[in-house]
Amino acid sequence: MEEGTKTKKTIFVGNIANDVDEAVLVETFHTFGDIIEVQIPPATTDPNRQTEERHKGYGFVTFASPADAQDAIDNMDLNELRGKVLRVNLARPSKIPVQGLGNKAVWESEEWLKQNVKPLARSGGAALRAHGSGHSPGPGDEGAANGNDEDAAMEE
Repeated sequence: MEEGTKTKKTIFVGNIANDVDEAVLVETFHTFGDIIEVQIPPATTDPNRQTEERHKGYGFVTFASPADAQDAIDNMDLNELRGKVLRVNLARPSKIPVQGLGNKAVWESEEWLKQNVKPLARSGGAALRAHGSGHSPGPGDEGAANGNDEDAAMEE
């Protein structure tokens, strides 16, 4: 399936209540047409948060046809579901490029490292490392902490 075609069939459902799950969205939106997929991104688990959030407060419903998706938008935007007023519109593709990293950190990508990381000598970190202190080198700090430039060069 073409990516552009899929987006016209997928709707964004925002401001959903915390007790709404995929089954509730299917039950609510199935009257507008055949549903292919329902997704509700889970909430990030932050140990500092006291609230028990199950999801981020929005979801996506993909219909079999663009006409069904438009019917759902026309009928459900600004309607209430479980005590909250829904925002329903066409889903837009994410502007963040997905490069197949999955759950890996962005800095685990060689491409990202090449573009964003400076060598230690150019970053200013080498001078701090050579001095073994947390302060930036000043005008009087010419060599390494022990006064030997060869030892500083070997650390780099």
